[in-house]
Amino acid sequence: MGIYDRDYVRDRPSPQDGGPGGLGGGIPPMRMWSANTWIIVLCVVVFVIDGFLPRTWVSSGLVQWESVVPAEQRLVSHYRRDVIRADANRPPHAAMATLRDPQTGVVVGQQLYFGMHILTAWLHFSTAEGFLGFQFWRFIGFQFLHAGPSHLLFNMLGLFFFGPIVERYLGSKRYVAFYLLSGICGAAMFLALNLGGHIAALMSSEPVRIPGLLYDNPATALVGASAGVFGVLMAGAFLAPSATVLLFFFLPMQLRTLAYALVVIAFLTVIMGGNNAGGEAGHLGGAIAGFYFIRHPHHLHNFFDVVGWLDPTSHHYRGSARTRGRAISKMSRDDRRRPTEAEIDRILDKVREQGLASLNEREKRILERASERR
Repeated sequence: MGIYDRDYVRDRPSPQDGGPGGLGGGIPPMRMWSANTWIIVLCVVVFVIDGFLPRTWVSSGLVQWESVVPAEQRLVSHYRRDVIRADANRPPHAAMATLRDPQTGVVVGQQLYFGMHILTAWLHFSTAEGFLGFQFWRFIGFQFLHAGPSHLLFNMLGLFFFGPIVERYLGSKRYVAFYLLSGICGAAMFLALNLGGHIAALMSSEPVRIPGLLYDNPATALVGASAGVFGVLMAGAFLAPSATVLLFFFLPMQLRTLAYALVVIAFLTVIMGGNNAGGEAGHLGGAIAGFYFIRHPHHLHNFFDVVGWLDPTSHHYRGSARTRGRAISKMSRDDRRRPTEAEIDRILDKVREQGLASLNEREKRILERASERR
């Protein structure tokens, strides 16, 4: 846990309390929301806004061929599509587009399209769009979309109850990295199993299904915060395994038991090809990521290095090793020595009593190095 994430540093008395560091009756500082709260709010806002936006047609990739040889079926873009006559904003939000030969006008097949709200169309993850289409932003975007109110409600309840436990342990920045990485690993698991099923189907002359692989169409959409929530559940099971939760709001159960039971259900659903096997594959990927990263939280620091020029705590922001070496050489011998626990505790007590503004430059550097090391 970083130094700045300790309770007695984070929860200092505010100026309106008249406590240390305050003026007594002054203007209270703006209280910032936690990272977990921001994630919940963002998911809800995206869901509400997307619900008011019109739908657009998104190809499912499924084509029913009529009069074309198999070798030509791969050239779907070669054919002309007739205008889709159904209304994308009315159930069942699906329609068939007629494919015609551009030269003869002969109908060669029908292609299935789905009506999706605009944000869902732009951000959902699928093997065809997110990977084969090189639209890699979908690895993150799909985590803030939801298929319906109940899908949103249960995911947000999971974050609301268990997210604060993990965020208090990791700190806000690492918690955001933890949540996003869990979701990315969920999409990666869905992608790997879907690609495996697609390749197996192409290589097999008979309709043989291998347990555990996903034979869904590559355009099948994956949406929801569930992968990230499963990561949070696994982290909560590690941090507070004996905490009591109420399953369905009335059945008491240990958090560890609930988390591992849900993982077993997800695993069996994928193996047996049950309902929503693709979504459960995402849950498994998120759970595996949560299991690993809560035990190796130091790996989360590197997540934001891709935007190092915006992130003052990243390695890129601090510059090359040579630049850091020159800066270290200019430090005094007293600054370069490793601070003792007693010295760190003295500085933290000073922060608690007088605020961060009371620290000199040397004390700030000591706290920063101690926070990175821990």
